[in-house]
Amino acid sequence: MNMVAIILLVLKASIILSVFAIGLKATFADATFLFRRPSHLFRALLSMNVLMPLIALAIDTAFDLHPAVKIALVAISVSPIPPILPNKALKAGGKEGYTIGLLVALSALSIFVIPIAMEIFERITGISLAMQPRSVSVVVLTTILVPLLVGIAIGKIAPTLADRAAKPISVLGSVLLVLSALPILIGSARTVFSLVGDGTIFSLAGFALIGFIIGHLLGGPELDNRSVLALATASRHPAVAIAIAHANFPEQTLAGAAVLWYLILSGIVSAFYLAWVKRQRAGPVS
Repeated sequence: MNMVAIILLVLKASIILSVFAIGLKATFADATFLFRRPSHLFRALLSMNVLMPLIALAIDTAFDLHPAVKIALVAISVSPIPPILPNKALKAGGKEGYTIGLLVALSALSIFVIPIAMEIFERITGISLAMQPRSVSVVVLTTILVPLLVGIAIGKIAPTLADRAAKPISVLGSVLLVLSALPILIGSARTVFSLVGDGTIFSLAGFALIGFIIGHLLGGPELDNRSVLALATASRHPAVAIAIAHANFPEQTLAGAAVLWYLILSGIVSAFYLAWVKRQRAGPVS
């Protein structure tokens, strides 16, 4: 087993452990929250799977970007929620039911939504695009749905054990994430910096900002739900995005670096957004 394979294995293990830890403290009611609330689910699908792909197409058309960046924007716009979203959303004040329900619903539906979205992109752009449901389902099932549902089941059967184990498992997942991410960041530094300029940073950061705005506006009347949907709309599963880019354009090796740039920039934008949400929640200073 080479170093790359080891890093990817550690990365996958970190994601699985993090999602499993979330499941230990969640319930089946949380997992089905959005499926029992069609209006919430419709707004989430509109925000993430309709408007953001349209914005990606608009940016690709309006700006003379590197082909890898254009590919990355399309791949990001149709990818599901990242596994780390619930922790970030819950720390920001999101409610468990809506947050976990969003993760489960959008991840499950992505198995069908992504291939359909790729077909629509192909018809609009004339570029041959494809992503088989099986490829998407493998990533979604192994990194999100199965570990989450197993965690929920254990929490139901042995709640005391689940409550004690959740935090250590979550910490272990975070440590493994850092250990796997550092070699990737260091190894791809030169490739990533090659994308600086020519409107790349502006386009990727702008795409993230638009995602936060759209998600916030469509999140409904409750500020907690708005912040969760904003985070979900702007933040996407990097493994799925890279898989889509590689499956359709294997010769564009910079697409993965563009996805990495987007993760960094969306994280920076999210920090400003969450600071603003915190001020809104606190209300006017008397």
